[in-house]
Amino acid sequence: MRAFEILWIVLFRFHWVARIWAILLILVNLAALLFLDTYCAKACLLAAAAGIAVMIAIYLKHGFVRLLGIGHAFWIPMLAWFAWDLPDASENHALFVWVLLLILFNSISLVIDALDVTRYLRGERAPFYRW
Repeated sequence: MRAFEILWIVLFRFHWVARIWAILLILVNLAALLFLDTYCAKACLLAAAAGIAVMIAIYLKHGFVRLLGIGHAFWIPMLAWFAWDLPDASENHALFVWVLLLILFNSISLVIDALDVTRYLRGERAPFYRW
């Protein structure tokens, strides 16, 4: 149950701008459920599940620290694969648009995560949110 604390912190404790960003990021990734018959959706959900598992482990050991962003590392190969092999826009326009949005949102999030992990490695290790 403590694992849900991560989500509650994001949804209820973040500054409103970061909260809106996080909600949009979650929604873009959850949109994979609309395309379950595609490799893109399956890869997205697998990367999300693996990342969530890593983030839960970090959270349970260290609390809500900047190192949590490392859980999104599973997105790196996924995004490279999707950018290399974009779905055909004329075949499935909705899938094409979703993959583009996924690449955009997750790439921006990876930059934010890289900054956070760097700050953690440089010494900012105290949890910055508590439930």
